[in-house]
Amino acid sequence: MSIRFKLAVSFAALALAGSAFAQSPAGKPERIRGEIVSFSGDTLKVHRRSGETVTIDMRQSSAVNAVKAISLSDIKPGSYVGAAAMPGPDGKLTAKEVLVFPEAARGTGEGHYAWDLGANSTMTNANVDTVVQATSGRDLKLSYKGGTNTITVPANAPVVTLIPATRAELTTGKKVFVVATPAAGGAYDGKLVVVEKDGVAPPM
Repeated sequence: MSIRFKLAVSFAALALAGSAFAQSPAGKPERIRGEIVSFSGDTLKVHRRSGETVTIDMRQSSAVNAVKAISLSDIKPGSYVGAAAMPGPDGKLTAKEVLVFPEAARGTGEGHYAWDLGANSTMTNANVDTVVQATSGRDLKLSYKGGTNTITVPANAPVVTLIPATRAELTTGKKVFVVATPAAGGAYDGKLVVVEKDGVAPPM
């Protein structure tokens, strides 16, 4: 499978993740963040941040990616990004992390919607119109179908891009971000796994 196709499959799944809210109805995708307990056969066990350990069934169609750290300076006008942010007391958005999509994935999950990285957090998947140096980092003016946002990216906010990975990298102790749908018996069907690589954990 080509790198381009692998990424396309993963980004399709990530787009699905974009529309999955934290409190999803049964059968709708959920976002699972945590640490790998084990991976054997097609069964991935993950200890969630919330404390419980869940079982995720990995199918042939389940995509696996990793993240690679890049620089804040790599975000330029014309970049297509996904930025998870929190509102400050003044209502202005400050990024908790930014994912820079490869060009092949432009348009993935476009929009501004609720996210579950913290209370009142949001995700904006959008085109970068302008990048302005600010005292606390850089201000990104983002545009998407139906609206615009300005998000400040602090110098210490993780900035990453997605790269292909294999199931061999699903090893005990690694951090993961998983998009999965609830299945029978409390298990999940895995759609997408983003796994830690070279010490870079998925910040989404």
